Amino acid sequence: MNENVDTKITKEEFETITSKEELLDIIQKKGKNIDKVLEKLKYEDELKKLQIELVKLQKWVYTENKRVVIIFEGRDAAGKGGNIRRFSEHLNPRSINLVALTKPTEVEQGQWYFQRYIKELSNPGEIVFFDRSWYNRAVVEPVMGFCTDEQYNRFMVQVPEFEHMLYEDGVKIIKFWFSISKDEQKARFDARLKTPLKRWKFSPVDQKGQELWDKYTFYKEQMFSKTHTAYCPWITVKANNKKVARLETMRYVLSQFDYPDKDKALTTLLPDPNIIMRYFRSAHQLD
Repeated sequence: MNENVDTKITKEEFETITSKEELLDIIQKKGKNIDKVLEKLKYEDELKKLQIELVKLQKWVYTENKRVVIIFEGRDAAGKGGNIRRFSEHLNPRSINLVALTKPTEVEQGQWYFQRYIKELSNPGEIVFFDRSWYNRAVVEPVMGFCTDEQYNRFMVQVPEFEHMLYEDGVKIIKFWFSISKDEQKARFDARLKTPLKRWKFSPVDQKGQELWDKYTFYKEQMFSKTHTAYCPWITVKANNKKVARLETMRYVLSQFDYPDKDKALTTLLPDPNIIMRYFRSAHQLD
């Protein structure tokens, strides 16, 4: 960088700026590295374009009385909640629902396992987002000892049949698994503990995430092998990069529906196959 160039933006220069492009041009001329700024602006631009398409999709779902269920699963700190927020922030709250159930009550523990989830399923014209779902019993519960072997085995037999009934009844289910590396999970846990506004996210179950990493992996693979079906496949998302994961999951959802004016989208609606893919045994996963 030329040492004679003044890197500060003067008051006079700032007052003449009329657009984002002019601001970036001045910063570049000052010799500043703005790669991170440009990356963020590109992300926000793509996000806005995809959110516009989600608004169009929601209108079609409502008009045509479709029922859509989108499941967000993955290890703790994989980015499930952040994805749901970006999906839903500009949608009409009257025809979406976010489901993030706490542990079952004493009454619910005596019911059929799927019963408390059935009442949360989408009504005609509605999109429902599950921040964790009935798949708690496939991974978290057996890892943490929250269910018996008998309950686990019964669930694994019943879940493909349960989802097939929903499929035959016209419910569109999309199942995402957000895959992050062990190092990335630890980094996100550390960030939560250091940030007062995020500290509430860290729970005793999270604490066990690193310690029981291999056990989680075992049950995750069992879940994939027994519940990945042609009518309700698992879609794995490489999620070490949160922003990329958010954009590509949106693209995947949009690619699954033929809604009006889809061809007028301002960006591609085809997901990156290096980030988003159907589960198959030979696929390399981060976790």
